[in-house]
Amino acid sequence: MGDFDGKVAIVTGGGSGIGEAIVKELAAKGSKVVVADRDRAGIDRVVGAAKTAGGTVAGFVIDVADAAQNAAMVEFAQKTFGGLHLAVNNAGIGGPSAPAADYPLDGWKTVIDINLNGVFYGLKYEIPAIMKSGGGAIVNMASILGSVGFANAVAYTSAKHALVGMTRVAAMEYATKGVRINAVGPGFIDTPLLSKNLDENTLKFVAGLHPMQRLGRPEEVSALTCFLLSERASFITGSYHLVDGGYVAQ
Repeated sequence: MGDFDGKVAIVTGGGSGIGEAIVKELAAKGSKVVVADRDRAGIDRVVGAAKTAGGTVAGFVIDVADAAQNAAMVEFAQKTFGGLHLAVNNAGIGGPSAPAADYPLDGWKTVIDINLNGVFYGLKYEIPAIMKSGGGAIVNMASILGSVGFANAVAYTSAKHALVGMTRVAAMEYATKGVRINAVGPGFIDTPLLSKNLDENTLKFVAGLHPMQRLGRPEEVSALTCFLLSERASFITGSYHLVDGGYVAQ
């Protein structure tokens, strides 16, 4: 028996990186998983790999910055798999790099729409569906930048700080209603989001910012996320958990 037998999950940003690792672990442990992403090619690749490994998965194309699409995603999970018990609001972007006074307005709006509003829209529709299914758990993907600053990343850092606050408030509101809600704060993880935007020297520099002197792996974030989704974490809600190679300890 797997940790998630009989459970239905949604993972946004499931088409690559951290989301992909979470999809594969949830599916391997018995959950039926909706792989939600804006990249159809990524969805198809992850769905194919999970099905080949014996998982039960389905893809859903979404722009999380659109509230109606979040509602449709939850409805898709219910119609396809019969309910919803687990959700990981993981979709996110890095955004432009610039000091606050020079930060482009369109870049600010896009980052906030995806990284913050997208999580709120997810919660708005996931929570009632999870309650209807008898309860479950949600993990919101924050960052180390949910607790510390990082120059030239004002939009991303602001969104992740706010996401931690949103998580805490929602967790308080639904703590007696069968829905646990936590946040995970990864350090810099070796994903396409990082490798496609940074050259080799910059990647080495970023790795060196962590006391462990390396980047994290998506599977290391997935391990913590899936623990928080599981019944082993039944008394954990409203918390923000780091998986950062010691970054914030400095």
